[in-house]
Amino acid sequence: MKYIIVGIGNFGGYLAKRLTNLGHEVIGVDSNNSRIEMIKESITHSIVMDATDQAAVKNLPLKDTDIVIIAIGEDIGASIMSTAIFKQLKCKRIIARAINDLHETVIQAIGVDEIIHPEEETADRLSKRLEMKGVLDSLEISDEYNIVEVKVPPRYVGISVAEADIRKEFYLNILTVIKIEQKKNLLGINTPHKNVIGVVTPEFKFEAEDILLLFGKIKNIQQFLALGD
Repeated sequence: MKYIIVGIGNFGGYLAKRLTNLGHEVIGVDSNNSRIEMIKESITHSIVMDATDQAAVKNLPLKDTDIVIIAIGEDIGASIMSTAIFKQLKCKRIIARAINDLHETVIQAIGVDEIIHPEEETADRLSKRLEMKGVLDSLEISDEYNIVEVKVPPRYVGISVAEADIRKEFYLNILTVIKIEQKKNLLGINTPHKNVIGVVTPEFKFEAEDILLLFGKIKNIQQFLALGD
Protein backbone atom coordinates (compact mmCIF):
# COMPACT_ATOMS: atom_id res chain seq x y z
CA MET A 1 0.00 0.00 0.00
CA LYS A 2 1.00 3.64 -0.41
CA TYR A 3 1.01 6.06 2.54
CA ILE A 4 1.63 9.76 3.05
CA ILE A 5 2.60 10.63 6.62
CA VAL A 6 2.48 14.31 7.52
CA GLY A 7 4.55 15.21 10.59
CA ILE A 8 7.77 13.26 11.06
CA GLY A 9 8.19 13.65 14.81
CA ASN A 10 8.71 10.77 17.24
CA PHE A 11 5.37 9.11 16.46
CA GLY A 12 5.14 9.91 12.74
CA GLY A 13 8.79 9.08 12.10
CA TYR A 14 8.64 5.72 13.82
CA LEU A 15 5.37 4.85 12.05
CA ALA A 16 6.88 5.79 8.67
CA LYS A 17 9.90 3.54 9.27
CA ARG A 18 7.76 0.63 10.51
CA LEU A 19 5.45 0.75 7.48
CA THR A 20 8.45 0.98 5.15
CA ASN A 21 10.03 -2.05 6.83
CA LEU A 22 6.77 -3.94 6.30
CA GLY A 23 7.16 -3.39 2.55
CA HIS A 24 4.85 -0.42 1.96
CA GLU A 25 5.64 2.74 0.02
CA VAL A 26 5.79 5.71 2.40
CA ILE A 27 6.12 9.42 1.65
CA GLY A 28 7.17 11.37 4.74
CA VAL A 29 6.27 15.08 4.78
CA ASP A 30 7.49 17.68 7.27
CA SER A 31 8.28 21.40 7.19
CA ASN A 32 11.34 20.80 9.37
CA ASN A 33 14.36 20.03 7.18
CA SER A 34 16.36 18.42 10.01
CA ARG A 35 13.62 15.86 10.66
CA ILE A 36 13.52 14.94 6.98
CA GLU A 37 17.31 14.63 6.90
CA MET A 38 17.20 12.22 9.84
CA ILE A 39 14.67 9.89 8.21
CA LYS A 40 15.28 10.14 4.47
CA GLU A 41 17.47 7.02 4.32
CA SER A 42 14.92 4.95 6.25
CA ILE A 43 11.73 5.48 4.23
CA THR A 44 10.72 5.37 0.57
CA HIS A 45 10.44 9.11 -0.07
CA SER A 46 10.83 12.21 2.11
CA ILE A 47 9.77 15.77 1.30
CA VAL A 48 10.33 19.08 3.04
CA MET A 49 6.95 20.75 2.66
CA ASP A 50 4.47 22.99 4.44
CA ALA A 51 1.37 20.81 4.54
CA THR A 52 -0.80 23.88 5.25
CA ASP A 53 -0.01 25.15 1.72
CA GLN A 54 -2.72 23.75 -0.54
CA ALA A 55 -0.77 24.51 -3.73
CA ALA A 56 2.16 22.46 -2.43
CA VAL A 57 -0.02 19.58 -1.21
CA LYS A 58 -1.65 19.31 -4.66
CA ASN A 59 1.73 18.21 -6.04
CA LEU A 60 1.69 15.05 -3.94
CA PRO A 61 0.49 11.80 -5.61
CA LEU A 62 -2.84 11.87 -3.77
CA LYS A 63 -4.81 9.77 -6.27
CA ASP A 64 -2.31 6.92 -5.94
CA THR A 65 -2.17 7.08 -2.13
CA ASP A 66 -4.24 4.62 -0.09
CA ILE A 67 -3.99 6.37 3.29
CA VAL A 68 -2.92 9.84 4.46
CA ILE A 69 -1.89 10.00 8.13
CA ILE A 70 -1.78 13.43 9.78
CA ALA A 71 0.70 12.79 12.61
CA ILE A 72 1.45 16.42 13.52
CA GLY A 73 1.73 16.66 17.29
CA GLU A 74 3.01 20.00 18.53
CA ASP A 75 1.04 22.42 16.30
CA ILE A 76 -2.72 21.91 16.53
CA GLY A 77 -3.40 24.73 14.07
CA ALA A 78 -1.17 23.14 11.43
CA SER A 79 -2.79 19.78 12.08
CA ILE A 80 -6.28 21.18 11.52
CA MET A 81 -5.26 23.15 8.43
CA SER A 82 -3.47 20.25 6.76
CA THR A 83 -6.29 17.84 7.63
CA ALA A 84 -8.82 20.18 6.02
CA ILE A 85 -6.67 20.51 2.88
CA PHE A 86 -6.26 16.76 2.40
CA LYS A 87 -10.00 16.32 2.99
CA GLN A 88 -10.81 19.02 0.45
CA LEU A 89 -8.55 17.30 -2.08
CA LYS A 90 -10.65 14.13 -1.66
CA CYS A 91 -8.04 11.67 -0.41
CA LYS A 92 -9.21 8.05 -0.23
CA ARG A 93 -8.74 7.69 3.53
CA ILE A 94 -7.48 10.13 6.15
CA ILE A 95 -6.29 9.15 9.63
CA ALA A 96 -5.59 12.11 11.92
CA ARG A 97 -3.83 12.37 15.27
CA ALA A 98 -5.80 14.11 18.05
CA ILE A 99 -3.96 15.95 20.83
CA ASN A 100 -6.93 16.76 23.08
CA ASP A 101 -10.74 16.60 23.17
CA LEU A 102 -11.30 19.92 21.42
CA HIS A 103 -8.82 19.04 18.68
CA GLU A 104 -10.64 15.72 18.20
CA THR A 105 -14.00 17.49 17.93
CA VAL A 106 -12.69 19.85 15.23
CA ILE A 107 -11.15 17.13 13.06
CA GLN A 108 -14.29 15.05 13.51
CA ALA A 109 -16.22 17.99 12.09
CA ILE A 110 -13.83 18.11 9.13
CA GLY A 111 -14.78 14.51 8.42
CA VAL A 112 -11.67 12.35 8.76
CA ASP A 113 -12.08 8.60 8.43
CA GLU A 114 -10.34 7.75 11.70
CA ILE A 115 -8.84 9.51 14.72
CA ILE A 116 -5.88 8.11 16.64
CA HIS A 117 -4.47 8.93 20.07
CA PRO A 118 -0.73 8.15 20.21
CA GLU A 119 -0.82 8.09 24.00
CA GLU A 120 -3.22 5.15 23.73
CA GLU A 121 -2.06 3.50 20.52
CA THR A 122 1.60 3.04 19.77
CA ALA A 123 2.99 3.45 16.26
CA ASP A 124 3.99 -0.21 16.33
CA ARG A 125 0.44 -1.33 17.04
CA LEU A 126 -0.99 0.99 14.36
CA SER A 127 1.47 -0.26 11.73
CA LYS A 128 0.50 -3.87 12.43
CA ARG A 129 -3.19 -2.99 12.20
CA LEU A 130 -2.72 -1.18 8.89
CA GLU A 131 -0.75 -4.16 7.61
CA MET A 132 -3.90 -6.34 7.78
CA LYS A 133 -6.18 -4.78 5.20
CA GLY A 134 -9.78 -4.58 6.44
CA VAL A 135 -8.91 -4.49 10.14
CA LEU A 136 -10.49 -1.55 11.97
CA ASP A 137 -8.60 -2.13 15.22
CA SER A 138 -6.44 -4.84 16.73
CA LEU A 139 -4.90 -6.02 19.96
CA GLU A 140 -1.85 -8.26 19.71
CA ILE A 141 -2.03 -11.14 22.17
CA SER A 142 1.14 -12.91 21.01
CA ASP A 143 3.17 -13.42 17.85
CA GLU A 144 0.56 -15.94 16.77
CA TYR A 145 -2.77 -14.65 18.12
CA ASN A 146 -4.68 -11.38 17.71
CA ILE A 147 -8.00 -9.81 18.61
CA VAL A 148 -9.35 -7.72 15.72
CA GLU A 149 -12.33 -5.58 14.77
CA VAL A 150 -13.54 -6.20 11.21
CA LYS A 151 -16.66 -5.30 9.26
CA VAL A 152 -18.94 -8.25 8.65
CA PRO A 153 -18.33 -9.61 5.12
CA PRO A 154 -21.35 -9.27 2.76
CA ARG A 155 -21.71 -13.06 2.51
CA TYR A 156 -22.84 -13.19 6.17
CA VAL A 157 -25.36 -10.33 6.13
CA GLY A 158 -28.84 -11.59 6.96
CA ILE A 159 -27.78 -14.96 8.32
CA SER A 160 -27.29 -16.11 11.89
CA VAL A 161 -24.11 -16.83 13.82
CA ALA A 162 -24.98 -20.53 13.77
CA GLU A 163 -25.51 -20.51 9.99
CA ALA A 164 -22.28 -18.62 9.34
CA ASP A 165 -20.30 -21.03 11.55
CA ILE A 166 -17.17 -18.86 11.39
CA ARG A 167 -15.59 -20.88 14.17
CA LYS A 168 -15.77 -24.11 12.17
CA GLU A 169 -14.65 -22.60 8.84
CA PHE A 170 -11.91 -20.25 10.08
CA TYR A 171 -11.21 -21.39 13.68
CA LEU A 172 -12.08 -17.89 14.90
CA ASN A 173 -14.15 -16.97 17.95
CA ILE A 174 -16.67 -14.11 17.82
CA LEU A 175 -16.20 -12.29 21.12
CA THR A 176 -18.99 -9.81 20.43
CA VAL A 177 -20.58 -7.63 17.75
CA ILE A 178 -20.36 -3.84 17.67
CA LYS A 179 -22.92 -1.54 16.09
CA ILE A 180 -22.10 2.04 15.16
CA GLU A 181 -24.62 4.64 16.34
CA GLN A 182 -24.67 8.37 15.60
CA LYS A 183 -24.50 10.74 18.59
CA LYS A 184 -24.10 14.52 18.70
CA ASN A 185 -20.74 15.90 19.83
CA LEU A 186 -19.99 19.23 21.56
CA LEU A 187 -20.65 21.11 18.31
CA GLY A 188 -23.98 19.38 17.76
CA ILE A 189 -22.55 17.32 14.89
CA ASN A 190 -23.49 13.65 14.55
CA THR A 191 -20.42 11.46 15.12
CA PRO A 192 -20.10 7.66 15.25
CA HIS A 193 -20.03 5.85 18.60
CA LYS A 194 -19.62 2.14 19.29
CA ASN A 195 -22.44 0.16 20.89
CA VAL A 196 -21.26 -3.26 22.08
CA ILE A 197 -24.13 -5.74 22.09
CA GLY A 198 -22.55 -8.18 24.57
CA VAL A 199 -22.60 -11.97 24.32
CA VAL A 200 -23.57 -13.14 20.83
CA THR A 201 -26.13 -15.93 20.68
CA PRO A 202 -26.29 -18.55 17.90
CA GLU A 203 -29.58 -16.98 16.75
CA PHE A 204 -28.08 -13.48 16.30
CA LYS A 205 -28.36 -12.33 12.66
CA PHE A 206 -25.66 -10.19 11.12
CA GLU A 207 -26.62 -6.84 9.62
CA ALA A 208 -24.74 -4.69 7.10
CA GLU A 209 -22.17 -2.44 8.82
CA ASP A 210 -21.91 -4.73 11.87
CA ILE A 211 -18.38 -4.94 13.29
CA LEU A 212 -17.16 -8.31 14.52
CA LEU A 213 -14.68 -8.62 17.37
CA LEU A 214 -12.75 -11.78 16.53
CA PHE A 215 -10.10 -13.78 18.37
CA GLY A 216 -7.81 -16.29 16.74
CA LYS A 217 -4.58 -17.05 14.94
CA ILE A 218 -3.27 -14.27 12.69
CA LYS A 219 -3.08 -16.62 9.69
CA ASN A 220 -6.77 -17.52 10.12
CA ILE A 221 -7.73 -13.87 10.54
CA GLN A 222 -5.96 -13.11 7.25
CA GLN A 223 -7.91 -15.89 5.54
CA PHE A 224 -11.14 -14.42 6.90
CA LEU A 225 -10.15 -10.93 5.71
CA ALA A 226 -9.67 -12.28 2.18
CA LEU A 227 -13.46 -12.64 2.00
CA GLY A 228 -13.66 -8.86 1.56
CA ASP A 229 -11.21 -8.70 -1.37
